[in-house]
Amino acid sequence: MTTLYDLQATTNHGQTKSLSDYKGDVMLIVNTASKCGFTPQYEDLQKLYESYRDQGLQILGFPSNQFGEQEPGTDSDVQSFCQINYGVNFPLFAKSDVRGESANEVFRYLTESQPFRGFDTSEPSGKMLHAFLSEKLPEWLIDDSIKWNFTKFLIDREGNVVGRYESTVEPLAMKEDIEALLNAGK
Repeated sequence: MTTLYDLQATTNHGQTKSLSDYKGDVMLIVNTASKCGFTPQYEDLQKLYESYRDQGLQILGFPSNQFGEQEPGTDSDVQSFCQINYGVNFPLFAKSDVRGESANEVFRYLTESQPFRGFDTSEPSGKMLHAFLSEKLPEWLIDDSIKWNFTKFLIDREGNVVGRYESTVEPLAMKEDIEALLNAGK
């Protein structure tokens, strides 16, 4: 049976990176975009990284241009944008697809491990995104695939995918869940 640690991805500098390199760390894996309404989440992702990386948190960003073509630049453009605008220094990977037949193997694994449970429509952003997809792309709401930019997956130190947080969930709202995983077994 394949585990997350069996998978590889290409960094935004073109190197192949094994996810086994993160074995023993808590990971937050996020599909990102530079021109999305959720792009300001980079700021809080960076804050989480700075607060918890010494305790073993890794944040891995996977840019994708599949959602409204909101990541049109090159991998170099993405890196520059993230560093200049948000001070991002957590690992970024090469632009890739994260949904559909062409989805990279990491996101195929993640979506198979954690199903889509819907948006919190009691929140304005959840209500808005659900309404938008219902009207424009209703078929996207049917399965467990990624629905939009900034879907976040939380992975424990053993490589188990323990949480899925949709685009509308702010990164800092995951703080308690991250801390619980970092402190587990101590």
